[in-house]
Amino acid sequence: MKTRKLYLYIAGAIALIMAFTSCTKDLDTIPLDPDEVTSASVYTKDLTNYTKVLAKLYAGLSVTGQEGPAGMGDISGLDEGFSQYLRLYWYAQELSTDEAIISWNDGNLRDFHDQDWSASNEFLAALYYRIYYQISVTNEFLRETTPSRLDERGVAEADKTVINTYRAEARFLRALSYYHAIDLFGSVPFVTEEDNVGSFFPEQISRADLFNFLESELTSIENDLMDAGTSAYGRADKGAAWMLLARLYLNAEVYIGQSRYTECITYCGNILDAGYTLEPEFARLFMADNHTASGIIFPITFDGTFTRTWGGTTFIIHAAVGGTMAPGDFGIDGGWAGLRTTRSLVEKFIDPSILKSFTASRTPLKGSKAYPVRYVPGDHNGWAHDDNNVIASVNSDDNYEGYFWMTDGSGFKITADNTWDENYGDNEPDGVLDLNGSNISVTGDGYYKLYVNWATKEYTFEKTEWGIIGDATPGGWDADTNMEYDAETGEWVLVANLSAGKLKFRANDGWDLNYGDNGADGILESDGADIDVLEPAKYEIRLKLGVPDYTYSIVKTISDERIMFYSDGQSIEINEIFEFTEGWAVTKFTNLTSGGVAGSHLTYTDTDFPLFRIADVYLMYAEAILRGGTGGDPDLALELVNRVIARGYAGDEGANIESDDLTLDFILDERAREFLWETHRRTDLVRFGKFSNSDYVWAWKGGVPEGQPVDSKFDIYPLPASDIAANPNLEQVYY
Repeated sequence: MKTRKLYLYIAGAIALIMAFTSCTKDLDTIPLDPDEVTSASVYTKDLTNYTKVLAKLYAGLSVTGQEGPAGMGDISGLDEGFSQYLRLYWYAQELSTDEAIISWNDGNLRDFHDQDWSASNEFLAALYYRIYYQISVTNEFLRETTPSRLDERGVAEADKTVINTYRAEARFLRALSYYHAIDLFGSVPFVTEEDNVGSFFPEQISRADLFNFLESELTSIENDLMDAGTSAYGRADKGAAWMLLARLYLNAEVYIGQSRYTECITYCGNILDAGYTLEPEFARLFMADNHTASGIIFPITFDGTFTRTWGGTTFIIHAAVGGTMAPGDFGIDGGWAGLRTTRSLVEKFIDPSILKSFTASRTPLKGSKAYPVRYVPGDHNGWAHDDNNVIASVNSDDNYEGYFWMTDGSGFKITADNTWDENYGDNEPDGVLDLNGSNISVTGDGYYKLYVNWATKEYTFEKTEWGIIGDATPGGWDADTNMEYDAETGEWVLVANLSAGKLKFRANDGWDLNYGDNGADGILESDGADIDVLEPAKYEIRLKLGVPDYTYSIVKTISDERIMFYSDGQSIEINEIFEFTEGWAVTKFTNLTSGGVAGSHLTYTDTDFPLFRIADVYLMYAEAILRGGTGGDPDLALELVNRVIARGYAGDEGANIESDDLTLDFILDERAREFLWETHRRTDLVRFGKFSNSDYVWAWKGGVPEGQPVDSKFDIYPLPASDIAANPNLEQVYY
């Protein structure tokens, strides 16, 4: 098929940026060849064609060309999978920060980690041209949908009204790309639908003038967009425009050196009044059916059947799976072993003082010392002599004990060693062992304590149920708080809110059998000292009996549901960038639905990317007030922040903060917790002065394992060297 190209020349571009296609000189030519596509055949009086072109504008954020997942790419010069808009933007916003690191050594990808990129970085160039491709196609749509053009084609009046809304959406999409340009590159080339189609050198616009253009553009289209929350999912409405304005104003000090926090508060207020609600289940926002989740204001949409790409959430989900992770747990057919996060980011969620406990909680508590033992073979272990089914004499004094889970009707015997040469049962039974005696039988499933005096051969066999008691526990010293037996780990487990105070472990709601900890060494003794709980919090309490030594752990629970890390087989430290198992994996995005079913395709994901969502409005509103914006309500700001926190803790308002805790530093950390891997982090760190030349460092910032500050020029990305060389109107501007 012959094609027609509408050219917008960006000097030195990877390719001439294509809008529709052809080689005819006159853009208004009526084609003689019926297979030739021209503006005259695309833009007719039929509304359907305008709808299809608008769909292409939105698709520019999701797909890479005219075929999917590759083939007939919109831009060239970089592998088409790498060149997808969101994937490139994700690299720039995440890999350059503490939130992400990648184990691939493709081209100059490592420059992002090291913060030492140059104007020749091919990924930055591709991002730049992807932004301008999007701008070019929206410009062309706007040229072809002016009132005069629609009149020439005889478009019906009702359809003109619809197309006018389409134009507003196109202007929003252009503003979104120019927002990315002002944020990432600063002072950039500037073209609109007013510029003639053809080859020319675009003028460079200052960051301040581009800010003014975006402000004017977004406010002027407001009345032409659909009301907030009323447009079809995936399309921009007033809420999306207000959101982009709020972000623009929040970052105004970076862009133009002037604070515009009051305006940020105003537009956040507009969104708050529009009726958006916070999705109660945080994880649903990042699943294959997240189009049904609440609180997404504007997504980049993906579909495993219809919008196939190697970028977008296909990249984010596949690249985050590797090591011992099971791809099926994420609804995909394989992992790419690329993306992890850094210790600095993990510590935003988990207090460094308990980080060791957090990882240790996935491993068994310590076992017995080398005490004298007797073996207890039986139905519970297949009548084997194994070291996990023994009783031990802690004091080497012929007094042996241990705990066993046994089922009703089973039996066991006791042997002097790991042979049957000297074995004991109970013939009567009378509580005294008999050499070569009958099996000792069990009545009722349960966790039994076996005690044997080897000198007298007297024994006791007692079923136990365990709990905690003390003024630190919910029941105080008057009532036990019961624990549950975990058959997989062989431990008694309880998650409970504890007060500052003391506790002990005891069996069967009585004091005949209880344990404390003499010396606070983690080893339990019968009738031992009370165990101290130093501060009120929610704790996971584990009691491991079995074979002495009897041990326990009391660890603050990590109950923030936004903690979506995979640490099994992963080290927290990153000494080697290109080793996937160094750095914790992130499990936030998945191609499983909220019902646990895989998306429509195991390779290409259905999961949409929530570019704008209501939680961001809550935190922007609070930050703008803290930074001095007027017209807002500080009490409401605290309430909004606490809504985000409580949602993270599954509705537990006990995690909420007080007004004195609401500081800018807290906001920055909370944004890291809430928006991990959602393309916010670089912009946030720049706004807070912690991205480049700052004491805040993370693994491999500045190209060293421990991290180091870099020159502040890295707060923006450079214009591609080829563009500056080709366009005499361009120069690199740093701030």
